[in-house]
Amino acid sequence: MPTRREFVQRGAAVGGAIATLGAVGASSACASTAGAARATSDGHVTRSATSASASAIKQSVCKWCFNEMTVDQLAANAKRIGLKSVELVDPTDYADVTKHGLIVAMTNAPGDPRTRIPKGWNRVENHGWLVPLYQDYIAKVSAAGFPNLICFSGNRDGLGDDEGIENCAKGLREIVPAAEKAGITICMELLNSKVNHPDYQCDHTAWGVKLVEKVGSERFKLLYDIYHMQIMEGDVIRTIKDNHRAIGHYHTGGNPGRHEIDESQELYYPAIMRAIQETGFTGYVAQEFVPAKDPMTSLADAYRRCAV
Repeated sequence: MPTRREFVQRGAAVGGAIATLGAVGASSACASTAGAARATSDGHVTRSATSASASAIKQSVCKWCFNEMTVDQLAANAKRIGLKSVELVDPTDYADVTKHGLIVAMTNAPGDPRTRIPKGWNRVENHGWLVPLYQDYIAKVSAAGFPNLICFSGNRDGLGDDEGIENCAKGLREIVPAAEKAGITICMELLNSKVNHPDYQCDHTAWGVKLVEKVGSERFKLLYDIYHMQIMEGDVIRTIKDNHRAIGHYHTGGNPGRHEIDESQELYYPAIMRAIQETGFTGYVAQEFVPAKDPMTSLADAYRRCAV
């Protein structure tokens, strides 16, 4: 199964070589999904006045899933489809998002992309370098006017769950005051340890909720990844409704395979989106699927399915 790390590394080599493929075929496929959409010669998707109505839920898209496109190209396409954000990008790429009138709803974590998921806040010895990195990023995210900054628990590596919570809370409390002052929410992502991220500690909602309660700040919440939690727990809608106060952001993805959120997979996203909306959620839901078909046609279709 593809992981974020694998696609980030692959994208560094591929660059933007096939960016114009992103919207090829959109004129036929999107007409039945996100309205009358067509691909232009520069690879952008345009939408006519007959396209689907705007999404009640603010939608974003994760850059790593579309690494064949540059940030600029993805942002241009996202804007035309109707999304409000391109996320999981670094400060050097913020301008390529904002120039299209979009925001970065969830910014990348600081640190080495190869290790920032397995080496996280659950190890006290990591706090010495994580705290200054996050303080620096909080300032950058605040200056850009963005709402959320991602973080990770790290892998267990023999660490007990209770100790992991204690250690994470200890380190996070050192950066939460800066986040509160800046109006930035730090969100720890729930990831599956069964398929994609073996040994990752924040792999169940209940563990994450305990950590949120331990930190005790409205500026620390969970990033609930629907794909990952379907693998670990299932019962997605009930879990969201029961724990929505601890959730600050959502990611999508089809299971199995983290591909399109269409009829090829086991999750029914319109119902999930309605459940999220019914909780009073006002944040962002980000499309985080790895397209197995034409990328921008699939993104437009995902936007429609989540535009409840």
